[in-house]
Amino acid sequence: MQDHFSADDARVQNDHQQDLRHDWTVEEILAVHDRPLLELIAEAARLHARHHVNGAIQKASLLSVKTGGCPEDCAYCSQSAHHKEVDLAKTPLMPVADVLALAARAKNVGADRFCMGAAWREARDGAEFDALIAMVRGVRDLGMEACVTLGMLNEAQAQRLAEAGLTAYNHNLDTGPDFYPAIISTRSYDDRLDTLKAVRAAGIQMCCGGIIGMGESARDRAAMLAVLAGFDPHPESVPINALVPVAGTPLAGREEVDPLDFVRMIATTRIVLPGSVVRLSAGRSGLSRETQVLCMVAGANSLFYGDTLLTTPNAPMGADEALFAALAPLGDREHMRAK
Repeated sequence: MQDHFSADDARVQNDHQQDLRHDWTVEEILAVHDRPLLELIAEAARLHARHHVNGAIQKASLLSVKTGGCPEDCAYCSQSAHHKEVDLAKTPLMPVADVLALAARAKNVGADRFCMGAAWREARDGAEFDALIAMVRGVRDLGMEACVTLGMLNEAQAQRLAEAGLTAYNHNLDTGPDFYPAIISTRSYDDRLDTLKAVRAAGIQMCCGGIIGMGESARDRAAMLAVLAGFDPHPESVPINALVPVAGTPLAGREEVDPLDFVRMIATTRIVLPGSVVRLSAGRSGLSRETQVLCMVAGANSLFYGDTLLTTPNAPMGADEALFAALAPLGDREHMRAK
């Protein structure tokens, strides 16, 4: 009997390895992306079931621990110091105790991953970085996964974060290499890749994804996924964001992403990166409950939980509770209604 299970385990492991590719071309990914939608979703759902527990959705909470005044000129970002017309109150780095109190509250409402973002171009050694280290340790002591996004990072800083117990470092590519200069001029694509290399070298999980709806083409979206697939191993976490147009930013006039285009991107991401956690991130507040469920069918298995994402609105927690109630077994749902 033991030999039978061992053979099954080996077969499953072999199947998983066959699904994981690091040599995807942009043309191949574009062909996947452009398949008939129902066919695309069916293939994504099949791969999702091979690599993940169906119905398991991780709840993550995201907090801006230092807001505004960033010297980068990212065209989508409300926190850029270049976008003078954005109505945003700048705040210094929050006290460690305040951050940990909010982390504990997030845990109490169901989040098991706590993400902290600071509007910096790059992390700098000193008292503020020491405070971030204390925040990471405190979140881990709560029994939660800890993720931070602090801009560019060097190897020594990444090692300090790893020693503090950091679970993952978020550093998004944002888009494909060719479209990137149309969105950001103050940081190169190679700068982003160097930070990701430092994260990998320290043994920290990589959280890396992008944004759709900034004016990029389907090819640009495919190109971003090709870069992500080229990492070995693949990023453990891949947030997919839909642009939230913010008044005062250069992208304020962009139309919202078509919900089915968002579903298509989620499904393509799942096929190209079958073992990664695919996260519904910014822009989710504009999606209906049914569209979010369709994203989960297509392979999304995490979402950010809470009323805000850094400085942009997120789905209200009441709406999320209704979403999870709809996903529950019918008997559980009727029991919740009775209560």
